[in-house]
Amino acid sequence: MPVSETSGSRLRCVLPFEAAPEEVGLLRKAAAKQLGRWGVPVAGDEVGVVIAELATNVVKHAGEGVSATLVLEWMGDRLRVELHDRCPALPSPRVADCYEECGRGLHLVAGLAMDWGWARTAAGKMVWCEVALRREAAVCHMERAAAVLERYKGAESDADRHGRVQNAGLEEAAVELIADLLHWAAARGHDPDDILDRAQVHYEAEVGAAG
Repeated sequence: MPVSETSGSRLRCVLPFEAAPEEVGLLRKAAAKQLGRWGVPVAGDEVGVVIAELATNVVKHAGEGVSATLVLEWMGDRLRVELHDRCPALPSPRVADCYEECGRGLHLVAGLAMDWGWARTAAGKMVWCEVALRREAAVCHMERAAAVLERYKGAESDADRHGRVQNAGLEEAAVELIADLLHWAAARGHDPDDILDRAQVHYEAEVGAAG
């Protein structure tokens, strides 16, 4: 599997492959080998899971035998992963049943990545995501949640506030925030139970990758 890379403020690697089930594992190994050459800080299995899910989606939706390309770009504290293929149809993540494996790929990617999306290209489309490096992904999620809760409660930033009182306040804030989000979802015609199920899928993906 040919590799080309350029260096500068960012490191970039291009891995062309042919969409096929047996290529997914090989692609994941090739990516891990390249990240090892770069000395990229460990990000658990998140990167491998993301690559496997995106490559599997290419096989399923673009078709076997289609030419595709994986692009890895190391940008300091994050790794950008791009999957390019020649299928013009854009991804359409559907609600996946908690006991159903098919259709959960993009939900797993969304749960593991800091950010993700897709775009049309001259040849077809590109699906991308960015995975946090250096710190454990769980730490990033917890810090982001804590920041949201602090803003939600309108708490003042005070270095002297510690201990059970603050933690209890944030715990109650978390319950209230989740309840408000469910009200928001219901008011817009969404099923609150479905929102909770999808959040559970994200959580299980993160815990599974960290375990």
